Amino acid sequence: MPSLSKKSSGFTDSVIRRMTRIGDRYGAINLSQGFPDFDPPVEITRKLKEISMRGPHQYPITWGAKNFRDALAEKQAHFMGRKIDPETEIVVTCGSTEAMMTAMMSVVDPGDKVIVFSPFYENYGADAILTGATPIYVPLIPPEFNFDKNVLEEAFKQHPKALILCNPSNPSGKVFTYEELSFISELAIRYDTFVITDEVYEHIIYEPYEHIYISSLPGMYERTISCSSLSKTYSITGWRIGYIIACSEITERAKKVHDFLTVGAASPLMEAAVTGLEFPGSYYKELREHYTHMRDLFIKGLDDFGLVHSIPQGAYFVLVDVSEFGVKNDLRFCEWMAENVGVTAVPGSSFFKEDVNNYIRFHFAKKDETLKNALDRLSELKSKARCFKG
Repeated sequence: MPSLSKKSSGFTDSVIRRMTRIGDRYGAINLSQGFPDFDPPVEITRKLKEISMRGPHQYPITWGAKNFRDALAEKQAHFMGRKIDPETEIVVTCGSTEAMMTAMMSVVDPGDKVIVFSPFYENYGADAILTGATPIYVPLIPPEFNFDKNVLEEAFKQHPKALILCNPSNPSGKVFTYEELSFISELAIRYDTFVITDEVYEHIIYEPYEHIYISSLPGMYERTISCSSLSKTYSITGWRIGYIIACSEITERAKKVHDFLTVGAASPLMEAAVTGLEFPGSYYKELREHYTHMRDLFIKGLDDFGLVHSIPQGAYFVLVDVSEFGVKNDLRFCEWMAENVGVTAVPGSSFFKEDVNNYIRFHFAKKDETLKNALDRLSELKSKARCFKG
């Protein structure tokens, strides 16, 4: 048998998705993989039922159905604060995962360097390996997960081709401030660097924090590739509808990469999703209130048990410090917890470049009854963890 590719040996399977499979084995409540257990808005699912009978069912325009791009351009123009041309500045992708890979492949060559903040969503490391790039990791420092400006500038002095910015951040829940984004922008312009954003949690923000699109800062639209999806905003993670928004010079290149990666997103799903893109502003206010309720319910439960945890500013993840349990191998601890406590989490080491084994990540995009059930089980964590070895 010939040897397999070297690049595919440079990373593991997704630890997040692996924890879902482990949790299923033990009947554990899944607080690892970030998808809700509540339904999408009924207006969207009702539209999908209608579309399933009449279509479209064939290939769309490669970079996205026209009515979908028109609706997306209008919706994002409102939030991003600038006019967006649906013909030349949008590429619809198969989820934000493909959007990020398409963006990377459009601007990064083998041997280029890419800045990645740590902790980071696990896909970014694999994206770098698959594109032949070398990551430069810059730590976000707990508990606020701020960065050291001097450390970041030292990374820029290595002349990276791009910086990956997840905002709001997975797994830390950090929302970057205007001051922080301005500093990143100044460095990106000075060192002639692209910024590739992952903004899938753009509408899941907790007061008093505010999501700011770095592409809206002076001089940044031309060097920013904004990646996002409909997955989290409309609770349709399985539909796999993502997108890239960038200037026409970048999207022309991204269209070609996307075409040969996946051809196009699913026609009937785009058609149904237009309904969500046309929701009024009140939908996003209610979404924020809904997630604020879930966050407050979950972290109050953690406080009641005396567990040390982060306070998410955005997204729907909480990092819990498990160092009090003498954890040396956080993957083993998460596997033990799924079996013995009945709740799944993700080991923090899958997000940190640094040697970190004291965090596990929970998500709280769940119904009240699911969260309360999970908290009931977690109430026994401290007593049961006395039996955990290693």
